[in-house]
Amino acid sequence: MVSYMIKRFLFLIPLWLGISFVVFIFLQMAPSDPAEILLRKEGIDPTPEALVAKQKELGLHESPLLQYGRWLVRVIRFDLGTSYRTGEAVTKELSDRLPATLELTLISFMLIVLFALAAGLMTSLKSHGVLDRIGLILTIAGTSIPSFWLGLLLIYLFSVKWGWFPVMGRGNLFHLVLPALTLSFGITLVQARLLRTSLQEILNQNFITVAMAKGVSRSRILLIHALPNALLPFLTTLGMTLGRLLAGAVIVETLFSWPGIGRLAVEAILQRDYPVIQGYILFTAFLFLLINLCVDIGYRLLDPRIESGSM
Repeated sequence: MVSYMIKRFLFLIPLWLGISFVVFIFLQMAPSDPAEILLRKEGIDPTPEALVAKQKELGLHESPLLQYGRWLVRVIRFDLGTSYRTGEAVTKELSDRLPATLELTLISFMLIVLFALAAGLMTSLKSHGVLDRIGLILTIAGTSIPSFWLGLLLIYLFSVKWGWFPVMGRGNLFHLVLPALTLSFGITLVQARLLRTSLQEILNQNFITVAMAKGVSRSRILLIHALPNALLPFLTTLGMTLGRLLAGAVIVETLFSWPGIGRLAVEAILQRDYPVIQGYILFTAFLFLLINLCVDIGYRLLDPRIESGSM
């Protein structure tokens, strides 16, 4: 298992390097000149002479490939540059905002796992029953409702009209309720439906029929025999779910004024703070690749029959 984990981790390195190269090239193609942005921030008129001097100071006069190499070396040393807006290190800004995003993402992920497991098990007990039909309707509704519209609706009902929860900001547990519900609602319904479908396929297999013929209770069949086998595809989608949560947090954090890295990215985009944008994309890409690695390892733990060469 250790050698497998090392191989998978080493495989992620060229992927991350490819992402870093694409990010660097796209930001090189941005319409604004970083030297001009910094000069205006410092209150200096961006004359051609001042621009040339600033570009030399920032190393922007060098070839793009050489700039990428120097930038990549700094990134490997955990130096993501300096924010144009605040003058602070990008690494510090991300690390300051990261706990808020992790808090929101992990709470949302826990809600997804708990409610998806419960709903998937309940709807799989009676296929095409009342609960199953309700689950299908809610899934269609959940995937059709945009997260920003759902968030505004929850704010209006539970904050403005009834006053049950705070409107925005980060504080106690009550501040987490509405953002976490907004972030997890649609994904929970989809995950529950996927688990229900997977369970139904397992329950129709021969070894389940044999277990029922031996008199094994339906609850034991469902929890002991069917669920572990149905968790493999469920685990795969959960890995992608974490990536969706990180991406969706940008909208939810902006809507609820949640001080996370998603809101930081939006602020950086609006003010053309390129070092922060680069740092955010690289960091989230690293998290996404790390999540995929954890999913692969989880596959091996759930089903040892899976060979490492086939992953």
